[in-house]
Amino acid sequence: MTENEAGPTEWVAREEVGVGPWEGEWPADERYDPELLANGDRRNVVDPYRYWRREAIVSDVDGRRHPFHVAIENFQHDHNIGTVVRTANAFAAAAVHIVGRRRWNRRGAMVTDRYQHLLHHEDVNGLLTFAATEGLAVVAVDNTPGSQPVETAELPRECVLLFGQEGPGLSAEAQKTASLVVSIAQFGTTRSINAGVAAGIVMHAWVRQHADLAQAW
Repeated sequence: MTENEAGPTEWVAREEVGVGPWEGEWPADERYDPELLANGDRRNVVDPYRYWRREAIVSDVDGRRHPFHVAIENFQHDHNIGTVVRTANAFAAAAVHIVGRRRWNRRGAMVTDRYQHLLHHEDVNGLLTFAATEGLAVVAVDNTPGSQPVETAELPRECVLLFGQEGPGLSAEAQKTASLVVSIAQFGTTRSINAGVAAGIVMHAWVRQHADLAQAW
């Protein structure tokens, strides 16, 4: 079956992603990885980072990370954390904080956790201590009474965007101690939005308010 003959729900084999072995004389720049130059680079990275060592990529991103952090409560093994990490990586968040259980399903991160700073806190108090030490405002995201619509709220530039788990949402302690609580406007029948989707919406709201779009790829 050709690509044109494939039905709407059928997959067709695609060319392998990434690039093959480096052609021509190898670059002398130490940021390049000899193994990748020899064998090709099939990683999930943007083209400007092709063939670079992982450490070189992280160092380069560190020079232009945004001053917002992302935190998600993980008291019941939330499966959305991988998606949150992947999105935080796409928006160059300063770090992702896992609050509660240390272990989480990394499949949804699509290996982006290798390039994203990750921190763990046993409980909300640990996260709040970190935020206070770093001078970061805590912005809780939940559709609770009294929350401000994120579509019109002014998000602090240096902050921690704190998300709850799928289902129970943010813990009462997190809501009580946050300096700002925002919600996402909804117009349908569902009571809540998937935590991974919600994180992407709010991170993008921060980007629209504070990011220098000239630095985007």
